[in-house]
Amino acid sequence: MRATLKQVYNVRKSTGGITPYDLLEITVHQSTNRKHAVVIGASMGGLLASRALSDHFESVTIIDRDQMPAVGEQRRYAPQGHHTHGLLASGTRVLESHFPGLTAQLLAAGAVPGDIVLKSRWFMEGGYLSQVRSGLDGLLLSRPLLEGMVRQRTLKLPNVTLRSGCEAAGLFTAAGSSVVTGVKLRDGGQIKADLIVEASGRNSHSADWLEEIGFRKPEVEQVEVALNYTTRLFRREPNHLNGDLAAIIPPTPTGKLGAVMLAQEGNRWTVTLAVHFGKAAPTDLPGFREFARNLHAPDIDSVIRTAEPIGEAQTYRFPSSLRKRYERLASFPEGYLAFGDAISSFNPIYGQGMSSSALQSVALGECLAEGDTRLAQRFFAKAAKVVDIPWSIAVGNDLRMPETVGPRNAGVNFVNWYISKLHKAAHHDAELTLAFMNVANLVAPPPSVMHPRLAWRVLMGNVGKRSGAMERREAASG
Repeated sequence: MRATLKQVYNVRKSTGGITPYDLLEITVHQSTNRKHAVVIGASMGGLLASRALSDHFESVTIIDRDQMPAVGEQRRYAPQGHHTHGLLASGTRVLESHFPGLTAQLLAAGAVPGDIVLKSRWFMEGGYLSQVRSGLDGLLLSRPLLEGMVRQRTLKLPNVTLRSGCEAAGLFTAAGSSVVTGVKLRDGGQIKADLIVEASGRNSHSADWLEEIGFRKPEVEQVEVALNYTTRLFRREPNHLNGDLAAIIPPTPTGKLGAVMLAQEGNRWTVTLAVHFGKAAPTDLPGFREFARNLHAPDIDSVIRTAEPIGEAQTYRFPSSLRKRYERLASFPEGYLAFGDAISSFNPIYGQGMSSSALQSVALGECLAEGDTRLAQRFFAKAAKVVDIPWSIAVGNDLRMPETVGPRNAGVNFVNWYISKLHKAAHHDAELTLAFMNVANLVAPPPSVMHPRLAWRVLMGNVGKRSGAMERREAASG
């Protein structure tokens, strides 16, 4: 909750004095009407938005049509929760900042810690990226465990409450005004609020609700990837992958099969087999294993051909990456924001969605700290900068496939060519691996990999070098 003028003054005074800027900032905060905020959606995006709002509103109410299960259990209306998820280094850092001690709680619950570069096998452009200590520490765990623990911590905040089984159906505005003042509920009820954050995910109704109250829908960018994937769990043994914790084999333009295998709690592997523009991997165990034999590298096949299966397979279809350009709208109602996957939904094979929402929650907190004037415009501008990085990574790579439907230009083609050369050089150059992984983990901007010093290393790494296709794993993939 917001500090009083006296509380802020005392803190400032004890840490070096109060300035005229501080007085102005305090005055802005004191004058805003921030009694109640409503968040639509109790997924990771909604929970992270609620955490940011809790510092600036007297009370925050989260509404969701789902009934919330115990920590670690799958939610009914979150079908992707069955599948492999990744929390990038940037997302891990934000979560720990929002909820101090969360990492320790997750580790105590079985989450697997690991350096995302040192303990992972990334098979790119016919070879493995260098495995080197990077400081990019991630957590490997299931989506239900992560979301359940974050939900538990969020609801321990004294000013945050959750209304389960409560579905939003639209917005209402003040009489004779375009200011959004509440949410219409499916059961005919209403909830009044000073700010509403719509974080219901990819299938958000925000655009339609805006049109209903007289505003334009945002422009939508869409890149059709026709991704189908199947996920199974297996028992993880200490000797698997010689102790490494992950194997990532992305699809390629010529071979559209890809896979991800990550360690997670309960001594398990989560294995997702994916295909673009083709039929999903079979759900039966023999068919699933046979599909894995066709991957471009042997790591995952070598594990699951003998590993003990756990439970049944689950499938999912992801037709396209979407980005709704709220930042380009000339006008937007006060008292309302879209957030997380309601703004952008990426190809999930890159594991960027949760970390993008985490970074957006930081942007939301910063915008609220600056006051309420043009809040939506300022937030959407900051959110767009957050989204730019994962969007360029996911879409740029997907556009390498000729079947992908989306805008191409000479710039995209050049970047894809350059990154493919970087990956080849990174088979033997740890510095290039680190540069790429900093971008992939959303802690550095994409142009950083084109720094002249790195570009020179890419050039030298592609002149007279052996391919490095399988030399490090042929005898050690088990």
